[in-house]
Amino acid sequence: MRQPNLTDVALFAAVVEAGGFRSAAQRRGMSASSLSDCVRRLESDVGVRLLNRTTRSVTATAAGERLLERLRPALQEIVSAFNDLDDDAHRPVGTLRLNVPVPVARYMLPDLLARFLELYPGVNVEVMMDNTFIDVIAAGYDAGVRYEESLAKDMIAVPIGPRRQRFVAAAAPAYLAARGRPLHPAELEGHELLGHRFESGKVGIFEFEKDGRTFRIPPRGQLLTSSHDLKISGAIAGLGIVYTFEDFLREALADGRLVPILEDWWQAFDGPYLYYHGRRHIPSPLRAFVDFIKAEAQA
Repeated sequence: MRQPNLTDVALFAAVVEAGGFRSAAQRRGMSASSLSDCVRRLESDVGVRLLNRTTRSVTATAAGERLLERLRPALQEIVSAFNDLDDDAHRPVGTLRLNVPVPVARYMLPDLLARFLELYPGVNVEVMMDNTFIDVIAAGYDAGVRYEESLAKDMIAVPIGPRRQRFVAAAAPAYLAARGRPLHPAELEGHELLGHRFESGKVGIFEFEKDGRTFRIPPRGQLLTSSHDLKISGAIAGLGIVYTFEDFLREALADGRLVPILEDWWQAFDGPYLYYHGRRHIPSPLRAFVDFIKAEAQA
């Protein structure tokens, strides 16, 4: 086996992370054919096929997956080392990669990132929306944001955003006029409950709490979807009762398209946490972002 070129190694990782040559080439500012040549040269150097190539997709072979699993930490350390060449306490430089759930991306990050990026013009931010809990380091992110997750011992969790949030139940006025307004969770029997299916395949449960009593009700109705927008639009159209993040429903409640129900039973929960690996070198953009959200919390 010939000694592989480190640039080819990094480009191989970029292709796998991007899911194809075209996307990786656009991110790297090079042609897809040149990128393909680099990966073929790497495969020739190591004597092993690393990618499965079809007309529709590019995926890592089993050998490629094993190699990439070993390479990711080293590649991230190299990127961090170069970032630190241009870094000081007041001028972080580089890209901050975040993996966050949909509610955080829509209603929390826009204002937060606007203020952060104004303070740090040398930082770029990439945000991927994902509601499942992931190993952020293995997936190539600097940090993630999640709700009430059980984190590994080597992860650090920092509160971000409002510390208390809640789910809100609501329905369209026409639906309540036709089907009646439930005054207790037990009265939801027989109502159309608009369900949400997560990426994992699990269907969310309507959970209501009051005075130590909890009611958990599986959704039942004509609409089950993974789209928050479709679920809320369905509720506004009168298809049934929706139970979701308050931020999602705020505008529709304010203008009367939806009417709140079962207010005394709405479930409150802790706000989200930024989490990242505590045993690794912290890239300067992430360090600046952590300091920023801590300062925001104290303001």
